Amino acid sequence: MLRQASTTRVVTAQGPRLTDITRDASAFVSQSGIKEGLLTLFLRHTSASLVIQENADTDVLRDLEDFFSRLVTRDTRVYRHTTEGADDMPAHIRAALTQTSLSIPVTKGELALGVWQAIYLFEHRDAPHRREVMMHVVGE
Repeated sequence: MLRQASTTRVVTAQGPRLTDITRDASAFVSQSGIKEGLLTLFLRHTSASLVIQENADTDVLRDLEDFFSRLVTRDTRVYRHTTEGADDMPAHIRAALTQTSLSIPVTKGELALGVWQAIYLFEHRDAPHRREVMMHVVGE
């Protein structure tokens, strides 16, 4: 019989960095009792994103943050939308280049992530923000 469950988790992001939310997602799937199915994560914001990345070497996360800093300028002279600060339009561009939704298979009651994979909320704004991550799992 097909079942589903959903919740919303709040993540406090402390400026531009990647915050591991794998434990929250795994706990939600475990509590749902669903053994085989699909977890969907959806971030309800336009200046942050969700990514799956390596969880073994923190240099990977730092290199990603550095790369996005070089890729997307904060020079307000190149943007029309500047009313929310120098970090806002670059944050929207970063979010557009990544993703706000992820789908992860659930197998034997666990997320089917690879050995070195983790789920991250990628904050793109400078100031701390409260981000809502909706979680929905469907399966048997």
